[in-house]
Amino acid sequence: MYETLSGGPPLQTPAPVLTASGFEDGQMQGTILNAVQDIRSGIRMRSVWIELAREDIGDQHRRTTLGPFWLLVNYLAFAGTFVFVFRRGGAGMENYGAYVATGLFVWFYIMETITQSVSLFIREESFIKGTTLPLSVYVLRLVMQCTIRAGYALVGCIGILLLSGIEFGLGWLWAVVGIVVVLAVSPAAIMISAFLGVYFPDSQFIVSNFMRIGMFLTPVFWTYEESTPVRHLFYYWNPFTYFLEIVRQPILSGGLPLYELGICVAIGLVLWAVALLLLGRLGKQVAFHI
Repeated sequence: MYETLSGGPPLQTPAPVLTASGFEDGQMQGTILNAVQDIRSGIRMRSVWIELAREDIGDQHRRTTLGPFWLLVNYLAFAGTFVFVFRRGGAGMENYGAYVATGLFVWFYIMETITQSVSLFIREESFIKGTTLPLSVYVLRLVMQCTIRAGYALVGCIGILLLSGIEFGLGWLWAVVGIVVVLAVSPAAIMISAFLGVYFPDSQFIVSNFMRIGMFLTPVFWTYEESTPVRHLFYYWNPFTYFLEIVRQPILSGGLPLYELGICVAIGLVLWAVALLLLGRLGKQVAFHI
């Protein structure tokens, strides 16, 4: 384009130049927008993944006598075992039963969510290849399924809390905030694990074994005060510790664990950033790798 000044030669206006950084910024924005659009589409289809999750729970217990109430029985069996058999690990702690009950409640949800998510896209191969549903539908389906299962465990957890002498107080509302944070981080953790399972199949066995060992490296049934210096390191450097504490501390002490909550929010933001990048960049390629 040329512009002419009176009495002077024509001047050429320089054309805009697309720099490498500008291209990368535009590509990054497109990746994030693709991921956000996938998630928005999945949320709008909530009736689909809610009904599928309910059907999953029903199918798993269709021919049993107690049905889904086996989830409650399983939780109570584990909680009773840890309280009465492993009580020595927290013998000097008041309300040890409540400590274990809340720890197991959160840990079971985390363990099931991560373990099941590694093979998520592989299990849904027929749907992914045969339909145009957004990948977030499968992620939210698993979140809902694990939440329903955790709901039965929550009934048992509240029962143990009442039997252990813990008085209900307003501090319990902070535990609800902690549960919301755990649920908010879950879809991001599931997406990352699901992509890991697609592109690194051996991760199914690695993650499964790691979560089994992780139960003993996380303060689910052992306490910081009654543990060894080695366990002190696992307490502070284990990210699962903080997700347990944001639910457990408000119930036991009635206060809001701001430090632990801040760490969980920071971990959640990092996981969501990674999950959005993976979903936006690799989401359309999953069907060709499973």
